[in-house]
Amino acid sequence: MSVLFTFPGQGAQKPGMLHALPEHPETARTLAEASTALGREVLSLDSDAALRSTVAVQLCLLVAGVAMARVLAAHDAQPQMVAGLSIGAWPAAVTAGVLPFGDAVRLVELRGRLMEDAYPSGLGMTAIGGLARQQLEPLLAQVHAPGREVYLANLNAARQLVIAGREAAMRAVAELAIAAGAQRAERLAVAVPSHCELLDAQARTLACAMDQVALARPRISFISSSQARALFDGRRIGIDLAANMARQVAWADTVRHAWERGARLAVEMPSGSVLTKLTGPEFADGVALSCEAERLDSLVAAVRRAG
Repeated sequence: MSVLFTFPGQGAQKPGMLHALPEHPETARTLAEASTALGREVLSLDSDAALRSTVAVQLCLLVAGVAMARVLAAHDAQPQMVAGLSIGAWPAAVTAGVLPFGDAVRLVELRGRLMEDAYPSGLGMTAIGGLARQQLEPLLAQVHAPGREVYLANLNAARQLVIAGREAAMRAVAELAIAAGAQRAERLAVAVPSHCELLDAQARTLACAMDQVALARPRISFISSSQARALFDGRRIGIDLAANMARQVAWADTVRHAWERGARLAVEMPSGSVLTKLTGPEFADGVALSCEAERLDSLVAAVRRAG
């Protein structure tokens, strides 16, 4: 039996999320390392105003994920696998030992800036609940056109999908989806059109920066949510990290792959419990927990038992 740590993507951020991390030497170490790498105080990034920036959101999710994983490791509660949704793949890779935390901070800052500068307004992501992929794709095809780009971005569950693109196009698809029987069409707190070809150029720029970083073979299994399979070569993981902003997320398949590899406990790093809700159905005979909803001592005990 194995333990999977999951790391959430954009939309999971909350004001005060870094200040809410456990008081622990590993938390303090992580915050200090991040501040040094950034050249500014990382705790200034989790205010409501700061989190309007894609850069701040991505950095906060990176720092929170690494800090919590380090706190658990300090209590001998460690995973055998990691997987992250979108930006969550970066703290997953740090936790797996693929790249140093300081390098990850600098690359994630670049990642967020590339995305934000490319699309400062007018685009984003919308969650569609209650339709299958086969039902949603024809609706996207009805709307998609030059200047009205909209794409299927995340396959989070069989009937929990996310689209990305221009605001007017997403609204049009949302209206069609509701008319077709969707239960919800909710604009997400994501200001950029992630996981589609609109970010291909930015992904290539990030890949060039990634080439300058030393990458190691993962110490534990790193499961790519773009490919829904484990990757074992540091350089291949680096390519995956750089590209994932422009690639579809296959979260349900990713979690299923972890289950097939023996994971029976999934623990979601801060912030929130979105991945726990998505992972639960795939772990029907296992357990899915979120750090936000559990006491630290309970989490430590659960990970030790399962690991």
